[in-house]
Parts: sequence; C-alpha cells; structure tokens
Amino acid sequence: MTLLLGAFTLGLILALLALGVYVSYRIFNIPDLTAEGSVTLGASVAASLMIHGQNAVFATGAATAAGAIAGCVTGLLATKCRINPLLSGILVMTGLYSVNLHVMGKSNVPLLEVKTLASSIEHWGNQFFGAADIDLAGWAVSVRDVSILLGVLLFIVVVCCLLYWFLRTHMGTAMRATGDSPDMIRALGVSVDWATVIGLAISNALIALCGALLAQYQGFADVQMGIGMVVLGIASVIIGEALVGSRAVGLLITGTVMGSVLFRLLVAIALRWGLSPNDLKLITAVFVFAALVLPNLAGRLKTVQARRRVLAKVS
Repeated sequence: MTLLLGAFTLGLILALLALGVYVSYRIFNIPDLTAEGSVTLGASVAASLMIHGQNAVFATGAATAAGAIAGCVTGLLATKCRINPLLSGILVMTGLYSVNLHVMGKSNVPLLEVKTLASSIEHWGNQFFGAADIDLAGWAVSVRDVSILLGVLLFIVVVCCLLYWFLRTHMGTAMRATGDSPDMIRALGVSVDWATVIGLAISNALIALCGALLAQYQGFADVQMGIGMVVLGIASVIIGEALVGSRAVGLLITGTVMGSVLFRLLVAIALRWGLSPNDLKLITAVFVFAALVLPNLAGRLKTVQARRRVLAKVS
C-alpha cells in the first residue's frame, strides 16, 4: 500500500510536468526539450532558497518564475532569432545545466534539515489524523503518505482548474488558435510570436513547479533529475488522450493527469514484480513505445474492420 500511495503521489506531482508538456507539445506542436532543464531549475532554485532560510512557499514561487524565464528564452530564440524550436530547446536545456550547478553550488542539495512544503503538510496531517498510522482498507499506512497525497491532490485540482480557466480566456483561445492555424490567427491581428513565447513560459513554469515540488517530496535536488522527463511527459499526454478519447480542453487536461498517474502506477507495478531499478529507463522506454504505437494500431484495426464490414455488405 505504501508503494501504491507513493506512486499516486509521484504521479500527481509529475502531472504538472505532463501539463507543461501538453501546453508546448499539443497546443503549439513544439517538442520543447527545455523541460529537462526546467525541472532541475525549479528544484535547484527552490532548494537553494530554502537552505538559505527562505520560506518554502516563496521558494516554490521563485522556482516557478525561474521556469517561466527559461521558457521565455526558448520562445525568443525560436521566434525572434528564427532558430528551429527543437534546437532552441536543446540550446536552453544545455545552458541550464551549468546554471543549475551555479545555483546549487554542487551537484546535490539535501533538504532533510529544512522546512519544506512536504514537512509542513506532514505536520498538519499529524495534527489532524494523529501520530499513529492510518488503517486504510486493512493496510497500515503512515500519516505522512496520506497527508502528502491529499495535499498534492488538492493542489493539482486547483492548478488544473486555473489552467482550464486560462485556456478558455481570450488569450488562451488565441494561444490554442496559434497552434492550430498560425496564419489565420496572424490575419486576425494576434502576434503569433508573443503567443508562442507566453505559451512556452507557462509550459516551463508548470514544469519548474513540478521540479520544486518533486525536490521537496523526495528530500533533495539533483542536477541529473531532469534526464528523460520530456519522454515521460509526452507519454503521459498520449496515454491521457487515449483514456479520454476527446479533444475537449477540460477532458484533455483531466486525461493528462490520469495518464501521468497511470504511467507511474505501471512503473511501480513493474518494479514490484521484481524488475531491477537499473532497468527503470528501459521500462519507461517500453511504456512510451507502447503509448505511441498502441493507439495508432487500434485505430488501424478499427479501420480494417470497418472496411471488411462494408465489403461484406456490398458482396
């Protein structure tokens, strides 16, 4: 049960990453590799501020702002400097590696001795539930696991509602139209370049927020923690789309969160079955491959079956 609760919690935290990837990958059709640097940037900024005595809420907000700045740089390189968006993301991601090292001062920063959002939620949970373990469906689970899961769930619901509200505003609608048809939105007098810059800023702000929360949940920030995060985010988006089967914004946001949680559950189950943690990246690659291939394969099978029915009726 502890493994299950941990997978749910980690999946919800990484849902922020998936939502950021959704904004860049699905709305603007940009596979933004800045994400791999933004995750670590959020973690490093939050960790550095907290170990220097800053409040965890302020540190998390500063980490989110740092991610937005990184996204703006990528957007400006892609729009104003006319560099390929994929290459722009690679350039910023590469530069952020050194930036993160300078921010942290070393490759790993432990947070066990500072007050984080996770420790604050645990303290509130102890006051509400008591210090004893909680009986959950016959399983004894710690107050920390349940409290953090509930806290993260509430926070993700708020973020999803805010993102849904923003994407339904005039600015959000213009951003979605920019990804669908830039020529049309340009003809309406909307700046495609600035819509892209703002979109990438929002995307990387969510991703950096994910990194800040992830560092506080795990108890450390590491310069290598962003490796492979783009693949994980894309997989969550694709799995979510397959789950909801709709193009509606609200359902896609919900599906993205569901895809992130399901992805982490699948990884947890694979590890529970005895697979080595050294194979985690291989497991991730296999799941991503399945997420990319199976929806298309299912669509092809439905098309073939439909053609067979038509031919059977004709004959």
